[in-house]
Amino acid sequence: MTASDIKIPPLESGDRLTRQEFERRYYAMPHTKKAELIEGVVYVASPLRFKSHGKPHGNLIIWLGNYKVATPGVELGDNSTVRLDLDNELQPDVVLLIDEQLGGQTSISEDDYIEGAPELIAEVAASSAANDLYDKKRVYRRNGVKEYIVWQVFENQFDWFILENGEYKSLTPDIDGIIKSHVFPGLCLDVTALLTGEMTQVLAVLQRGLNSQEHQIFIQQLANKS
Repeated sequence: MTASDIKIPPLESGDRLTRQEFERRYYAMPHTKKAELIEGVVYVASPLRFKSHGKPHGNLIIWLGNYKVATPGVELGDNSTVRLDLDNELQPDVVLLIDEQLGGQTSISEDDYIEGAPELIAEVAASSAANDLYDKKRVYRRNGVKEYIVWQVFENQFDWFILENGEYKSLTPDIDGIIKSHVFPGLCLDVTALLTGEMTQVLAVLQRGLNSQEHQIFIQQLANKS
């Protein structure tokens, strides 16, 4: 029997695998859309619905994508695999990161995967019962993801966490209902507008952040590192 004759078992939710074995099985399943290894346990995603995932996911991409375009040195990823540690290989809905050459805390591997903790990760969760607020959150915190966003669609709840002293603390909107990133100056969000799908207002508020002195200083700081 040759190596090519050996059948590779398919990935199934609940499997307990090393990251190496997880990747071996993932590569052997070309039709697998999304699978993650969280604390050594495999999670294979179910088909995703439009209103509860696809649409909010798209709006996050619009918001963060406009910030990326206006901020040289910042990169945006959609469903990119992230190798965090030996027991965790995840595929976040959205990542926003600073280029490694400009002081970012991730690198891109030779086989084109993100290694390390992106500065910001955003996930769309069906509800508060989703794993995004439990094991995933602990994994992201432990590995040093500086800001973590979870949009709970059914509850119409939006949580934005900032890593401080090894723990996640919630960022709260100001009197105008705006949350501002601590890691990415100028990244502002009108939470109510996002939750109600008013993307014109979301982008108008973001533009004010992009026009701010803080954002201009951030761009200059990144440019000075290039």
